[in-house]
Amino acid sequence: MAQEKMYVLDTNVLVHDPGALSAFEGVLVGIPSVVLEEIDSFKREPSERGRNTREVIRQLDLLRERGSLQKGVALDNGAHVRVLFLGKDDPLKLPFRMNVADNEILLTALAFKEKGYDVRFISKDLNARVKGDALGLKTEDYLNERVSEDKFYKGWVDIAVPAVELKKDVPANIDELLVDHTLEINEYVLMHSQHNPHNYRVSCYKGRDKFIPVYPPKFKWPIKPKNPQQLMALDALLDDSIQFVVLFGPAGTGKTFLALLAALHKVLTDEAYKKILISRPVVPLGKDIGYLPGTIEEKLQSWMLPIHDNIDLILHNMQKSKHLQDVKQDYEHKGRYKKGFHPRERRERGSFGTIDELVRRDKLSLEAITYMRGRSIPFQYIIIDEVQNLSPHEVKTLVSRVGEGSKIVLTGDPYQIDSPYLDFNSNGLVVTSEKFKGQKIFSTIYLETSERSELSQLANDLL
Repeated sequence: MAQEKMYVLDTNVLVHDPGALSAFEGVLVGIPSVVLEEIDSFKREPSERGRNTREVIRQLDLLRERGSLQKGVALDNGAHVRVLFLGKDDPLKLPFRMNVADNEILLTALAFKEKGYDVRFISKDLNARVKGDALGLKTEDYLNERVSEDKFYKGWVDIAVPAVELKKDVPANIDELLVDHTLEINEYVLMHSQHNPHNYRVSCYKGRDKFIPVYPPKFKWPIKPKNPQQLMALDALLDDSIQFVVLFGPAGTGKTFLALLAALHKVLTDEAYKKILISRPVVPLGKDIGYLPGTIEEKLQSWMLPIHDNIDLILHNMQKSKHLQDVKQDYEHKGRYKKGFHPRERRERGSFGTIDELVRRDKLSLEAITYMRGRSIPFQYIIIDEVQNLSPHEVKTLVSRVGEGSKIVLTGDPYQIDSPYLDFNSNGLVVTSEKFKGQKIFSTIYLETSERSELSQLANDLL
C-alpha cells in the first residue's frame, strides 16, 4: 500500500507566499502547531511579513469553518490542510537544541514520517533543509513562482546574419533567421554581423510577423545608448504604448540611469506625464546603522542617494552641450513664450538644474515604498528601483497602484539580493518579468554589459 504524501510547511514558506496552502494538489499539507505560534508573533508587524501572516491566518480561519483542521480540511484542488501536533508517544528529542522553533518543526515532520507518511519538508531556509536531510527527511525548497537562472526571459534574442543584411532596416528573410526562436510581443531582435559583433541592427517584434526597426532616440541632451541592450531599453522606456517596463541585470549596466533619463525626457520635454515618482525598498547593504533622525524627507535623502548620483550624471552630460543655453537665449531675445507658461518656466522646459528644483516645481517626487499601498497614481512616470529585494506579492501590490495614464518601470540586479528569503529565481523582479512576457503593454530587457567602469565589470565577473 502506497504511503500518503504529506508536505510539511516551514514558517518561512507561508511568510514568503500566503498562497502556499493551496499550492500542492492532491496531497496532505501539514502545518506544525509551532508554525502557528510563529506566525502569530508576526501578525502585528506593519511589514510585508505581517501582512502575509495575517492573510495566512484569515485563510486558516475560513478553512476552520469548513471542517476540523486537526483532522484535515479538503481544498478545491484535492489537497487537505491539517494542523500537526506532537503526541505523547512521539519522539521528544533531536540531536539539535530543542529551544529552537525550526527544530521543533523538524521534530514534527520526523514524527509523522515514523507514523508511516511519505513526508516532504518544504522550507525556504537552506540550513533547515540541511538539518532535515541529516535527519533522513526528504527536503525541498518552495519552488512556486520560481524561474530557472539558466532559462529566464531576457526580452531579446541574438542572431548572426551576413553583413549585407544589415543594410536593410529589417532583413527580408527574418522569419527564416528566427526559425529556432518563438518570439513574444515586444521582444527585441539583435542582428549582428557574423564577423563583426559591433556591426548590428535592432528591431522589435510587434506580433503577426511585424518587425519595427529601432533607432537611437534624439534627445536634446548629448546622451546616447552605449550598447544594443541600452538601445532596446530606451526604446521601451520612451514608448507610451508600453505601460510597464522591467530592466534588470548586473551592476553598472545603466538600469537606473536609463529609466531616469527617459523619465526626465517624457516629463520635461515631451510633457507626456505630469511628474516622476521614484521609490526604493528600504533594505540596507550589510548591517543597518539604525534609525535615521529627521522628517520623512530627511530620512529618504540617504536612501535616495543613488537617484541623486544618476541625476547628477545626467546633468554632467547635459552640460557638455551648449544647446540648452542657445535655446534659452533664443527665447529671452525673441520673447516667443508658449501660451500658458511663465517666461522663466518656459526657459526651464527641457532642463532641470537640480533635484530640489524638480521637487519645488512638482515634477519629481521621492517617496517611501512603505506608503504606496492603497494609493492610485495617475498620469505619472513611476520608477521603482532595487526591486530584486521585493517578493512577487509585493511587486503585485505596487503595480496594481498604477492609475490611468501612468507608466511604471521596475529596475534591479537579481545577482545582488539582500532579502534572506529571495534569490535570483524567486524574487519579484524576475518572476514578474516571466509572468508578463507576451503582453502588448509590457516589455522587459536584460542588460548584460557594464558601462560603469572596467573595474565594475571585473567585479561582476570575478567576485
